[in-house]
Amino acid sequence: MPVTKFTLKNGMTVVLHEDHSVPRVHFGLRFGVGSSRETPGRTGFAHLFEHLMFEGSAHVPEGKFDQWLEAAGAENNAYTSEDVTFYYEEVPSNAVELPLFLDSDRLGFFVDQLVPDLVDGQRDIVKNERRQSIENRPWGDVELLLPPALWPKGHPYSWNVIGSMEDLSAASIDDVKSFFGKWYAPENAIMVVVGDFATADMKRNIEHWYSDVPGRGAVEKPKPAPATLAGEKRLVIEDAQAPFGMLQLVWPTVEEYHADDADLDLLASVLGAGAGSRLTKRLVHELKIAQQVSVYQYSMERAGSFNIVVLANPGGDLNAIARVVDEELARLKDGGVTPAELERARAGVETYMADALDSLGDKARSLAQYTAAWGRPDGFERDLKRYRAATPRSVVDVAKRRLGAGRVVVSALPPGQTALAVTSPVGGGK
Repeated sequence: MPVTKFTLKNGMTVVLHEDHSVPRVHFGLRFGVGSSRETPGRTGFAHLFEHLMFEGSAHVPEGKFDQWLEAAGAENNAYTSEDVTFYYEEVPSNAVELPLFLDSDRLGFFVDQLVPDLVDGQRDIVKNERRQSIENRPWGDVELLLPPALWPKGHPYSWNVIGSMEDLSAASIDDVKSFFGKWYAPENAIMVVVGDFATADMKRNIEHWYSDVPGRGAVEKPKPAPATLAGEKRLVIEDAQAPFGMLQLVWPTVEEYHADDADLDLLASVLGAGAGSRLTKRLVHELKIAQQVSVYQYSMERAGSFNIVVLANPGGDLNAIARVVDEELARLKDGGVTPAELERARAGVETYMADALDSLGDKARSLAQYTAAWGRPDGFERDLKRYRAATPRSVVDVAKRRLGAGRVVVSALPPGQTALAVTSPVGGGK
């Protein structure tokens, strides 16, 4: 993709890509701040800020951010992860200055609008979101209990993105302002604009609207924070929302773009992608002791995890499922991966990567990701080469090295069914 990349005087990185397929323009603003930038006792700030940033700024009254965009025929939203908060607007191509005004105003002139009543209101909304999306959702408790079991105490990934109720309640207005001042700096932001515009005009508009947003100094990029487990940990969770049992096996692994990252992605596909994958075929179709299998490598900025998630049939014994999973892992480590399996897995990854370039928003997120990781937005081919370089042997080797005895085994079950949990070592990670 042809792109133009430049840096504003305040240190913000900007990436532009013209796409005239539809008369719309997508603005993505990626901040290098997620829950991993928080500290124990002050969790949930990154996600809280995602909400606060829609509540007005010095020249945008409360409630007008969304209202003005909707009136222009635009859509907008945001999300927060462990490492990133990403805001976006997609507007008709004749309304491109509106999101530039709104985003520059909240970046440069937001903090003075922070008053206790505003913070309290959004804090209550975030608490309610936690209740609805985690506490009152099937297997939601796993999201809260797994991170501190998988990562050492104080590790930046050892708490959930949404934070704890206690920490959210304890947050003061000064805490919130300090968090904004540290992380919401132009130097910690990447703006990506994709759509129906002329590059020279867009560059001029961006420089105009951000000319009065001052820089705050460079923000240090976090270093990898790998972790290991000495042995197997087991969690048994009684979940009143769970209709049946769920087994989750999790190994701490590597960060995104690590040398092992692509092989772990391909290994996950061999094990769990599609009806013909090893675990789906064995557990769902042959033995009929499970209804669904999901396997994935979750690579974050500083570390990652390899996950095998199995939804049991009602009343299903999770011990039996865990034994089959470990049998299949041992068979793969001992017997290898076939060239056909690897090619299917590789084709799936390539299709996924191609699909991620379909929409304006998908392109913007990909360009922002590559810019943050490698300093260059044109990372698609470089990324793809990692998967094309994999061999059956490299996939088996990564399974042997990364899927060892150190893992967390989670049994999440309806109340009264803990007898079906994995409560003793099932011997897998050899």
